Amino acid sequence: MKKRISNLRLQKSKAHSYRFTVGRFLQVAVALVFLVFTGRFLYIGISQKVSGENLSQRTEQLYKRNEVLKANRGTIYDRNGLAVAQDSHLYTVYAILDKTSINYHNKPEYVVNKEKTAEKLAKVLPLSADTILHYLNPAHTAFQVQFGAAGSGLTKEDKSKIEQMKLPGIKFFETPARLYPNGNFASHVVGIATPKYNKKTNSENLTGTMGLEAWYDDLLTGKDGYRISSVDASNYQTPNSTQDYQAPKNGDNLYLTIDSQLQDYLEDRLTYVQKTYNPVSMTAVVEDMKTGKVLAASQRPTFNPQTKKGMSKSYRDILVQDTYEPGSVFKVLTLSAAVNSGNYHPYQYYNSGSVTVSGSTIHDWQTSGWGSIPFSQAFPRSSNTGFVHIEQQMGAKTWRKYLRKFHIGQKTGVTLPGEQVGLLAFKSPIDQAVTSFGQGVNVNVMQMMQAFSSLANDGQMVKPQFVEKVTNPDGKTITGYQIKNVGQPVYSAATAKTVLANMRRVLNKRIGTGYAYKMDNASIAVKTGTAQIANPKGGGYLKGDSNYTFSVVGVTPAKHPRYCIYITLKQPRQMSKPAETILSSIFKPMMRQIILMAKNDQDNSTVVKVPDLKGLTYSAAEQEVQRVGLRIVKIGTGDKITAQSYAKGQKEQSGKRMFVLTSGKIVCPDMKGWTLDDLRQFAELTGVKLKISGSGTVDKQSIAPKTKLKSKTKIVINLKE
Repeated sequence: MKKRISNLRLQKSKAHSYRFTVGRFLQVAVALVFLVFTGRFLYIGISQKVSGENLSQRTEQLYKRNEVLKANRGTIYDRNGLAVAQDSHLYTVYAILDKTSINYHNKPEYVVNKEKTAEKLAKVLPLSADTILHYLNPAHTAFQVQFGAAGSGLTKEDKSKIEQMKLPGIKFFETPARLYPNGNFASHVVGIATPKYNKKTNSENLTGTMGLEAWYDDLLTGKDGYRISSVDASNYQTPNSTQDYQAPKNGDNLYLTIDSQLQDYLEDRLTYVQKTYNPVSMTAVVEDMKTGKVLAASQRPTFNPQTKKGMSKSYRDILVQDTYEPGSVFKVLTLSAAVNSGNYHPYQYYNSGSVTVSGSTIHDWQTSGWGSIPFSQAFPRSSNTGFVHIEQQMGAKTWRKYLRKFHIGQKTGVTLPGEQVGLLAFKSPIDQAVTSFGQGVNVNVMQMMQAFSSLANDGQMVKPQFVEKVTNPDGKTITGYQIKNVGQPVYSAATAKTVLANMRRVLNKRIGTGYAYKMDNASIAVKTGTAQIANPKGGGYLKGDSNYTFSVVGVTPAKHPRYCIYITLKQPRQMSKPAETILSSIFKPMMRQIILMAKNDQDNSTVVKVPDLKGLTYSAAEQEVQRVGLRIVKIGTGDKITAQSYAKGQKEQSGKRMFVLTSGKIVCPDMKGWTLDDLRQFAELTGVKLKISGSGTVDKQSIAPKTKLKSKTKIVINLKE
């Protein structure tokens, strides 16, 4: 019994000793942990560092906002101050899916109800609710998702509509964009600017990649600013905190020499010919020959810089990057050289039809010729043989000297990227002979425009220019326009007078090749051209009636020219009418517009600012529009203005129609006499689809006036000169 009691006491003693040991161990462990934490806190408190990172700086960074203040790219205007390229902002919508995204007010920053979110977004995005829901349910776990191309490029209006829905988890990020409000409008001249990622600033900036946007990129590009400030947990600036601030510097603005009305009309004419006759390419330029100011310029194929439609097929600027054999319009230069050098003998006769040079026979376009005719008929008849004789009378050395004076084979230096210089084959007598009528020599369009300017300046050539002035963001002019004289190939005013007299004779029905361009009561002078196209596979020139570069140059007034239009048409693939008929469908309407412009002497005094009409009654709007010099056209049967075709503050030519939309039903108006611009305004305001054919102003419409219209109604419009 005593032994049992002794064993029990021994066991209790051992248990007590074990508990004591464990307790002591725990005390020591706790003490060590405490000492470690205390030491760690003391170290952090003294050194202010964790893992080599300064906590003070880290905390400061956490509550510091470094904001980039984006500079605006400079605006490009036409000569009357109408914007043709300006900064805009586009948005991309995205959805946060991670459910740990909670804001400081303990509210979710993720998509809570995916079905409801999809239904709401489908009202703005061009996607079905099912498609959006598919995006919101990705196959793999994702923090956030976007909605493809349909969710990018959203306008501020689209963004506002989505924001008003107050959908949790739906966010936006902004991307810089360039607005080209006129669509196809001197696209290769104005060019484009597109967003380009900058690694240094971790942001996108607009960069010019074509045309004037590229050439003047340094001027147009502004300099971003910044703001560095301290904020609290709710992202509000803390009181009494300082901030570093550098204001952004916006880019400079360009004012072009281009006239919007003339340019719009030219685009319309080129589009008509393109759709009707499908040429491989076309160019057209209108210039003030006295100053070198280019008033309108375009090409086909072209593209819409706003939508980028057509860009993949028309990236080259044909005006300067393509060279071609000009054909008989080059005879303007040959005749000028011959007259000025004393080698033009109008009353001497030569045998037309053909001429042999170094064993090669050169034919007139009418191979049988016109018999023995005076040299005075060589130019109006566009006789190749006559000009071969004229070149031989000048001599190759003299002719080559004049080609240099006309800067053939030299760049114009016009402010468009990628200008090609062309080439001149001039070694053999046959080479020298064919250059007299524009073969064996390659030029670009702007070289020809520069050479033609000698007709208006007593032989002095002026450089073509596209920019009227450069202004800073405050509107102060930095660089004004200066006429740039680049040479004087012709030293006698009498020479230009003789050449112009010959150009007027081209319109003579009996002996001229340009009778199709004759216009009653219009003082014009012209020269036509038909140039063969070299076979790209080698071996001479292409065969076939349409395998030519057809052209025409015209000036007005005929005796003392001020304005010049030059058009080229390469290989019309649907040549249902003669080349001169096709070209005249551009030339004659454009020349009428040019003459009208010259008569009215359009200047800035005819430009007016569009008033804000929204919310006004129609009678009040009518008075306001008449006050500034516009004409109003009412769409809708209501009385209060709900929308207007021209934005408030926009600059337009006085006398133009301005369309306003009212409440109530929309009926088809009488469109007789409406222009393309009128039709565009009507379509944009109403959503009605128009199918337009022909050229000029409205002659017929498929739906009778006063017929009630729906938004998807299509009206067939026929235009007539």
